[in-house]
Amino acid sequence: MMLLWVACGIPFGIYFISTDASIPVQVQPEVFFIFSSISWAQCLYYPPVKLPKRKIALQVGLMYALAIGLQGGLIPYFKKNYKDDPGNWRILIFGILASILLALGLLPPYFELFKRQGRVVGINFVFLAVDCSGALFSMFSVIFGNMDIMGIVLYTICAALEIGIFTSHLIWCMRFKWFGNAVKNKLMFEQEDSDEKTIQNENVPQLDGHEANVVEPLPVVENLNGLEQSPINGKENSKDNNTPNSTSIIERTKKISDISSNDMI
Repeated sequence: MMLLWVACGIPFGIYFISTDASIPVQVQPEVFFIFSSISWAQCLYYPPVKLPKRKIALQVGLMYALAIGLQGGLIPYFKKNYKDDPGNWRILIFGILASILLALGLLPPYFELFKRQGRVVGINFVFLAVDCSGALFSMFSVIFGNMDIMGIVLYTICAALEIGIFTSHLIWCMRFKWFGNAVKNKLMFEQEDSDEKTIQNENVPQLDGHEANVVEPLPVVENLNGLEQSPINGKENSKDNNTPNSTSIIERTKKISDISSNDMI
């Protein structure tokens, strides 16, 4: 998503600067490109991608070099042609390309909405509102300015897709949160939380590239018939069954004493 937005900023800027749009409209694609590249670098740095810093700097540097090269080489040429032929098809190609990339960058959230029955997860509504309002104001500036049809289409696509995300979450709240069955909604929320925990637990922790071993306690066997089962080596420690009973010892001593007394008599 962020890579598509970064790539969108290049033809976006080429088109509006070449057509001599208003200064805010010319500056907007460059600012959009810079902030999108920062977000893209963060996506590369943090999990699940987690690339080394050198690779991230290399990829972002190549993207900036591509943007500077294309804009520096094409904008002066297109500006000259636009004055002679405002409907030049070469400039329109970059406007159409920018619209397609922008629309493709906003399509992945709709797949997540479909999976979650329209619920928006992981998108900041403040950011979405600011971006959507920027698209609307830019569209109005183009309408009341030089009336650029391609610019109106580009901003309309952006605003429409972002308003669709708002609408999807609003419908989800009406169906499952505000007017739905509270018990059913609670069970659904608990099921989603349990599914997320299950996905997290499937990632077995690793130490130095090896899976962490889980130590289970050894079973303890109860004493049966005077036998103890050792939980370590599994050998039986038996009590000494040959030890004579105390009653038999007393009887034997009595017999010996009687025999000795008879002999004395």
